[in-house]
Amino acid sequence: MAIRLKSPEEIAIMREAGRIVGQTLEKLRAMVRPGVNCLEFERVVAEEFRRAGAKETFRGYSPGPQYPPYPSNICVSVNDELVHGIPKDRILKEGDIVSLDLGATYKGYVGDAAITVPVGHVDDTAKRLIEVTERALWAGIEAAGRAKYLADICAAIEDAIRPSGFGIVRGYGGHGVGREMHEEPHVPNHRIRFKGPPIRPGLVIAIEPMVTAGSPETYTDDDGWTVKTRDGSLCCHFEHTIAIVEGGKPLVLTLP
Repeated sequence: MAIRLKSPEEIAIMREAGRIVGQTLEKLRAMVRPGVNCLEFERVVAEEFRRAGAKETFRGYSPGPQYPPYPSNICVSVNDELVHGIPKDRILKEGDIVSLDLGATYKGYVGDAAITVPVGHVDDTAKRLIEVTERALWAGIEAAGRAKYLADICAAIEDAIRPSGFGIVRGYGGHGVGREMHEEPHVPNHRIRFKGPPIRPGLVIAIEPMVTAGSPETYTDDDGWTVKTRDGSLCCHFEHTIAIVEGGKPLVLTLP
């Protein structure tokens, strides 16, 4: 599938989709504390999207016949769950970390972002893991402003993670965003062999570092969606959707 560059008018709509995602994530962030049931996040997303006139991008999504339709409007991944965690009747406890991944469709265009939030007091490893992963996100965004090719962004993300000694997950990463949640190109979080496509105005991508405190090896749980670390180590995930524009810094579309 070819990369589809977006017009300024399309990017303006995507900024509105992204704003809805960003504002909803900030509301969810404020809810995170020991004793909260993960199903509460799903309820609040439904309320916020209804108020904003947005559709739930994730619910019913399936990338192929081997995947069951995703059953929720948000991914809630706790501790050793890397991505795609299905919200369930689970109470967050002190010391957990929780990743909240959210997509909204507004006027036919998608906004997609994710945050990882500590639950109460967390240990030093969890704190550093969150700091390193978020720093890698912003390193990738900053690199997008000067990058000539996709490989430049991928290298910047890896360089922000590598000195920490944490694991860089392969097989998952960022992606193009537009009318569909997942478009070309795929955006790995590590160096790639080829230059990849050129970075030019109209390109809209999600930058999405995923980092583990231990081994980067993962597996998919029996629910067909939840991706976990094979060694049970903590993992972290941040994401923003950005647009490349003429003569300026990348626009971060999913800021509140």
